[in-house]
Amino acid sequence: MVWQKAKTGKNPGYHKYTKEDMKRVNWCMRKEIKIAVVPNSTKWQIEINLNKKIHLDSNLYNADEAYKKMYEYYKYYYDKHNK
Repeated sequence: MVWQKAKTGKNPGYHKYTKEDMKRVNWCMRKEIKIAVVPNSTKWQIEINLNKKIHLDSNLYNADEAYKKMYEYYKYYYDKHNK
């Protein structure tokens, strides 16, 4: 038997986040607002899950841009509901 190395998926890398980012992410997760970076061919797209309904940002991003946009969306939803 020949062992094959497991295939790995596409990885967007790492993006440094702040305490404020995590505060907003935590709040959104508790409110069933989940936002993720998902692969789309050679680029990345933002998936927004609002109360189990999935919406895709139609724009395509490089990995670092996608992470920035993801945290912008978390901030948008946090600010929208915490005025």
